[in-house]
Amino acid sequence: MKESGINNLGLSQTSLRNMYEDEDLISRALSQQRSVVGFPIARSNKVLDMDRKVEKRLKEKIILKNDLVKEMIAELIGTFVMVVLGCGSIAQAVLSRGILGQIITINAGFSAAVALGVYVSGGVSGGHINPAVSFTMCFFGRMKWFKLPFYVAAQFLGAFLGAAALFGAYHDALMNFAGGELITYGENATAHIFATYPVSYLSVPNAFGEQVLSSMFLLLIVFAIFDDKNWRVPKGLEPFAIFMLILVLTCALGMNGAAMNPARDLGPRLFTALAGWGLEVFRAGNNFWWIPVLGPVVGGVLGGFIYIYGIEIHHANPNPGQRLQKLEEKHEISVIM
Repeated sequence: MKESGINNLGLSQTSLRNMYEDEDLISRALSQQRSVVGFPIARSNKVLDMDRKVEKRLKEKIILKNDLVKEMIAELIGTFVMVVLGCGSIAQAVLSRGILGQIITINAGFSAAVALGVYVSGGVSGGHINPAVSFTMCFFGRMKWFKLPFYVAAQFLGAFLGAAALFGAYHDALMNFAGGELITYGENATAHIFATYPVSYLSVPNAFGEQVLSSMFLLLIVFAIFDDKNWRVPKGLEPFAIFMLILVLTCALGMNGAAMNPARDLGPRLFTALAGWGLEVFRAGNNFWWIPVLGPVVGGVLGGFIYIYGIEIHHANPNPGQRLQKLEEKHEISVIM
C-alpha cells in the first residue's frame, strides 16, 4: 500500500533510496557544519564571557571606593577643563594680536569654559572648581570642613596642570610672539594669558574691593540659582545659568581680569613663574598676586551671607518632613565655579 502510494507520487524505490541517502549525506554535512561552524561561535561566546569577567574584575580593582577621592578627581578635571579652555580663549586672542579673538570672544569663551568644567564635575563633587565657593559652602554648613583642603588642593593642581597643558599647546606661538622672550608687562606681554594683572593706575584697595564685589555677586547669584524655594534653574541647566552669570560679570567687572577664583589665578601664575616668566609675575602690580586669592574668599562669604539672610531664611517654612528633605538636598547641592 505504501509502495503503491509512493509509486503514485512518481517515486521509485531506487529514487527513494537515493533520496534517503542524500538526506543522510545532508544530515552528516549539517552535523559537520555545526561542528566546524558552531564550535567557533560557541568558543566566541565563551571568549566574550571570559572578557566580560576579566573586564568586571579589572573594573572592580580600579574603581574608586572612596567618595572623597572621587570628588577630588572631579574637581581637578573640572578645573583643568576651565583653565585650558578659558585661558586658551585669551591665548588665541593675544597671540594672534586680535585677529582670531577679541574681548567678546575671551569673555564668552571663559564663561563657556566654566560651564563645561561644571558639567564635567558637577554630578560628582558639585562642580565648585573654585576655592572661594568651597570655602563659602563650608562657612555656611553646606559642606564639611574636613573636605576643604582636599577640594582646594585638587582645584589648584587642576589649574596648574591646565596652565602647563596650555603652555605646551601654544609653545611655538609664545616663542614667536616676542622673539623667544616671556614678558610680564608691556606690548608683548604674555603672562596675562595665564593670570590676571591690574592696569597701571589701579590702587591696592581698589583692586581688592573689585575682587570682593565681583565674587560677592558670584556667590549671591549662585545661591539663588540653586535655591529650591526661589525660581530654581531646572536640573541640568545650572551650568548654562552659570555661563550667563560669568559672562555678565566679566563684561561688567572685568577690567582687571575678573579672576573671582584663587585657583584659576594662583595656579597658572605659579606655573608661569616656573616656566620662564620668573618671579616678576608675583611682584607685578604692587604685589597684586594675593588680591585674586583673598578677595574672592571674602566676597564669596559676603555674597552667601547677603542671600541667606536677605532672602533664603524668609521663605515660608515647610512641614518638618519636607524641611528635613530640603536640608539633605542642601548638603548635596551642586554649587558652581
